[in-house]
Amino acid sequence: MSDSAPSLKPLVLLVDDLPANLHVLVSALKADFRLKTATSGADALALLEQQDDLPKLVVLDVKMPGIGGIEVLRRMRASPATGDIPVILLSADSSEQNELAGLHLGADDYLVKPISPNVLSVRVHNQIQRHADRVQLRLAAHVFEYSGEAIMITDRHNRIIDVNAAFSALTGYDKADVLGMDPKMLSSGQAERELYEKMWAGIRDTGFWQGELWDRRKDGSVFPKMMTVSVVRDRTGVIEFHLANFVDISHLKEAHARIEHLAHHDPLTELPNRLHLQLYLEQSLMIAKRGGEQLAVMLLDLDRFKNINDTLGHSIGDQLLIQVAKRLKTSLREYDMVARLGGDEFVVVIRAAAIEDVASSVANKICHSLGQPFTIEKFTLRTASSIGIAVYPDNAEHMEDLMKSADTAMYHAKSEGGGNFQFFSPEMNRNAHEKMELENQLHEAIEKRQFELYFQPQLSLPDERLLGAEVLLRWRHPVKGLISPSVFIPLAEETNQIYKIGEWVLENACRRAGEWIAQGLPLKRIGINVSAKQFQNKGLYEAVKRALVLADISPESLELELEITETAVMTSPVQAGEMLQSFREIGITVALDDFGQGYSSLGQLKNLPLDRLKIDAAFVQDISADVGERNNGAIASATIALAHNLGFKVIAEGVETSEHLAFLIAHGCDEAQGYYFAKPLSEQDFEALLRRQQSAD
Repeated sequence: MSDSAPSLKPLVLLVDDLPANLHVLVSALKADFRLKTATSGADALALLEQQDDLPKLVVLDVKMPGIGGIEVLRRMRASPATGDIPVILLSADSSEQNELAGLHLGADDYLVKPISPNVLSVRVHNQIQRHADRVQLRLAAHVFEYSGEAIMITDRHNRIIDVNAAFSALTGYDKADVLGMDPKMLSSGQAERELYEKMWAGIRDTGFWQGELWDRRKDGSVFPKMMTVSVVRDRTGVIEFHLANFVDISHLKEAHARIEHLAHHDPLTELPNRLHLQLYLEQSLMIAKRGGEQLAVMLLDLDRFKNINDTLGHSIGDQLLIQVAKRLKTSLREYDMVARLGGDEFVVVIRAAAIEDVASSVANKICHSLGQPFTIEKFTLRTASSIGIAVYPDNAEHMEDLMKSADTAMYHAKSEGGGNFQFFSPEMNRNAHEKMELENQLHEAIEKRQFELYFQPQLSLPDERLLGAEVLLRWRHPVKGLISPSVFIPLAEETNQIYKIGEWVLENACRRAGEWIAQGLPLKRIGINVSAKQFQNKGLYEAVKRALVLADISPESLELELEITETAVMTSPVQAGEMLQSFREIGITVALDDFGQGYSSLGQLKNLPLDRLKIDAAFVQDISADVGERNNGAIASATIALAHNLGFKVIAEGVETSEHLAFLIAHGCDEAQGYYFAKPLSEQDFEALLRRQQSAD
């Protein structure tokens, strides 16, 4: 037997003034218990006062010189430390008076000497077990009464025999209201009969069921609950009691509804988003095909919107988009649909027999409506729309092709000066030469060192300490100057040059970061954007590893974070999850960029090995200085709460004002970036910022 084995035995204190009696007690109990002995009441009390190893039971002689057993018992019961320890009194006096005195003071048993060793052993075992059972019962009663979950106990006939305080608080019913009742009194009547049949089948077959139900409170209000039911069976296996515990999940339902709405709707304009458009367009194509109808997809883009946004700020730009969305809805027929793709791009879907006439009429109304001045704050703004129209089945038979054709027609409308609409035709290749020229120049951009890296600082909240930066790519064309990534990145993806450009960004960003770390500068993280096409390329993993090796940096010295869009991970969630896990295994973190602008599924999102959600700048711009505004920052706060519930950190981009920052800090946002802190910096300027941070430290 090991040295530790005796410690598993219960400790028993034996108290008797006669050594011979103690010898008998020790002989009877030493096989099953650890033992301490005392030859007087004073010694026993001294041992009990030590409290470092209190006995599970005390065997106490009644008659002893000095402090007798009855007095020891009285003092034990008066002390909080020993008041609950079971006591067996021993006496050679079988008088009823001593027995009654002991029992009155709380003795658990009373034995008359001489004592059979077997009887003593059994009595000690029983009293220790009874005490343990009483402790368990008290604990169970405490848990039952003070549990935060509602608990209901029914008998084998499913009649309520007990409920706890949480049940009354949740349902409004006092215990007296429900005793003897069938729990179906709580039913709201919203559940299907089949659900209850499955519930009872599970309870009968496995003794357990868990699921969602809707109940009705005493005041008539209904609420969703998550309930777990288990059973207690008697010795024959027959169900004796049903134990049900449940909680109100209204807040979860509301959160899921908000997130589901967010997944299908643009948070700024409340119009359907890309996901909703995709589902609607697929259904509309099937209906048009079955009914022999035609369908038109109208892609429109606001003319001069970027100028308004850059000149007057995102807040004015967002208000303009909201008013544009309202005018679009009033320009359509009741059964037409308008969605926002993102930025200033909108899509209209219409079905009709004479589609070109209807589409022309709708497009004219839109052009006229959006051509009227907008009044936003103190500004009177004018814009217009360029509309491209593609027709099913004349121009394309599939959704992607229709959208592409409409996009081509829309750019043709822009090239005509904007403020007009154009139907797609195969001859729309006026810009092909320019596009081909730009493609050729893009091939040479790396070799001629025309690309530059810029760094958008990222800071921790609330202390606003510099963590690192998001790496941004700029193309400085020798003739055209700085070319926007929104122009050359889509072209790079279309021509598959994105892979080479992406590797250049990875290698140069990691190299530069490695140099800064080697100089002792306080750089903790760099974030690198990965396009959807890059992410879907199997060579990305090796490209990342190669960049880290070339730069001689490790996850311990620098956190390399890949910023992935929702579209990238949700196109193939299973493959995306595998790719993300492979990055995690080599210490690479992943941020989900522009969250809410894509079409992520909450159920799939929670299973992806992500580290951060980036709140899109549009959500941050929704935060206004007017704290009384009803929906002020609702999307931003909901996104922060959702991300934290899923175990992700949150970084907000597009922070431009102190109001933005205060709101984000108040709602627990972890990190932030934006013009409030700094605009994207060149390598030299960002290095200077790192050195200032180093000096401040």
